[in-house]
Amino acid sequence: MRRFIFFISLLLLTKSGNTQVFRTYSEVGVFAGGASYIGELNPGQPLYMLRPAVGLLYRYNTSPRFAWRFMLNGSRIEASDAMAGVGYQEERNLSFRSNIYELGTLLEFNYFPFEAGEMSYIATPYMLLGLSGFYHNPKALFYNEWVELQPLHTEGQGSVQYRDRKAYSKIQAAIPFGFGVRLNIFPRITLSAEWMMRKTFTDYLDDVSTTFVDPDLLVASNGAYAALLADRSTTEPGVSNVNMQRGNLSNKDWFSTIGLMLTFRFSSRKPGCAAYQ
Repeated sequence: MRRFIFFISLLLLTKSGNTQVFRTYSEVGVFAGGASYIGELNPGQPLYMLRPAVGLLYRYNTSPRFAWRFMLNGSRIEASDAMAGVGYQEERNLSFRSNIYELGTLLEFNYFPFEAGEMSYIATPYMLLGLSGFYHNPKALFYNEWVELQPLHTEGQGSVQYRDRKAYSKIQAAIPFGFGVRLNIFPRITLSAEWMMRKTFTDYLDDVSTTFVDPDLLVASNGAYAALLADRSTTEPGVSNVNMQRGNLSNKDWFSTIGLMLTFRFSSRKPGCAAYQ
């Protein structure tokens, strides 16, 4: 506890020794880490089945506490009922993976005043909130082939029997939010550790949302693949799953990234008067 109090006090004191005028500045950087998903195939483990995630970012710092970030990320999410260790999921036996390409903007707030590359500022925790759009395309592995699920309408989307079920779009919106810790390691260079969640407005990141539908309907509408990939359950032969629960429509899906960012400041700090405090 004494060490923690000492560290926090040191962070607060570093600002008092800085007497130069703040000037807005820009940074560019890269992100590398892992991505995960929460939904029907993973109801509650935030860092379940981490898969690679990378990104590029541009940050415009408007003050020692606030900055705008623009990001372009690519990641993969994946889940499998067979690995859940839960009886009903193992019986349902669904799985998917999806590549996600995301473009967004965020407002960052530094808990302590901070300036990238200015070594008198040691580190700060920060929070972020923003808006993004992303492309996703869930696929399932079937006989060593990754098959796109959205065109198959595995839950009867667009059929006469299920008029209320519309085909979902592969382009969606999300609200990203999270937190991290930023550290000056060299002049102009900072290192950050960050975890960012995304609240989405779709329940189909995993292509699972409502109930099982009649396989004959799927065959007639979208072919044999649709029926085979819609119901891969291990129930006894002859037992029908039609209209039984396949997913949970009331809960939207989430995805997140966790990892490290390295950023580079464009311009060095210029001297000024002691006007900023």
